[in-house]
Amino acid sequence: MSLGERITRIDSWLLDKVCQPVADRLPEKLTALDVGMSCQLGSLVFSAVSIIAVFVLNGMTDFSNMAFNVLIWGLCVTFFVGLARMRVLVKPGRPNPFRYMLQGVRLVSIPFACYTLFQAYGTPTPYFLPMWFNALSNLVFVVGLYLISCQPRPPQTRAREDVWSRHLRVVDTN
Repeated sequence: MSLGERITRIDSWLLDKVCQPVADRLPEKLTALDVGMSCQLGSLVFSAVSIIAVFVLNGMTDFSNMAFNVLIWGLCVTFFVGLARMRVLVKPGRPNPFRYMLQGVRLVSIPFACYTLFQAYGTPTPYFLPMWFNALSNLVFVVGLYLISCQPRPPQTRAREDVWSRHLRVVDTN
């Protein structure tokens, strides 16, 4: 088995054995897609707070890094808007297209989240808070991606209620 196949199996295991049971236990009116999109929005907010905090700490002294961070944040906003526009593709009772479309993004985002957690752990004191907001942003992003990729629950079927169904009793003859 190649390394790529092993990584794909780990992704499938995380999706099927960890995230799907969580998605299935969500309340009926709250779907995994809604929670995942909320996580994506939260990731954008944490990332913006991180960028603003670095800006406040440094002032305008490092404009090129600041511009780069803002452009990356804009790319993340574009990704969020694209997900929001494509959420109509996810329909209950049908395979989730995000499971396959976001597979590469999920696989790349896990090492980045681990790296930002490692980076935040050893950061100097003045940058402690911005780095932890960045690490939290990446962690919430990964959780959101996995929840978005979960299979939606099939639609609830209502039992047909009529006059005979209330008074009919099943008798076991065994």
